[in-house]
Amino acid sequence: MNAEPTVQHALLLSVGLFALGALGVFLRRNIITILMCIELMLNAANLAFVAFSNHLGTREGQILVFFVMTVAAAEAAVGLAIVIALHRGKDTLDVDAFSVLKW
Repeated sequence: MNAEPTVQHALLLSVGLFALGALGVFLRRNIITILMCIELMLNAANLAFVAFSNHLGTREGQILVFFVMTVAAAEAAVGLAIVIALHRGKDTLDVDAFSVLKW
């Protein structure tokens, strides 16, 4: 039996992590938890990029992961700044309590 991880194992893990993050976004009501689930979804996509890059023998996917990580860091910083601003006004982190971002 071959103990070496294959691209299928990495993609299966990536799909599982992405599904777990999507479930967290749809089912949770806390803004911080939703942001963490979005980060989990981005990391699942990063895992898929690295798995395909390794399978194809190229480095482009791994380079793309650095760009996605940069965007994720900026998203986390902006998201936390918005959360702090909203929390100061309402004293809650429940998504349903905020109507500021609705049309």
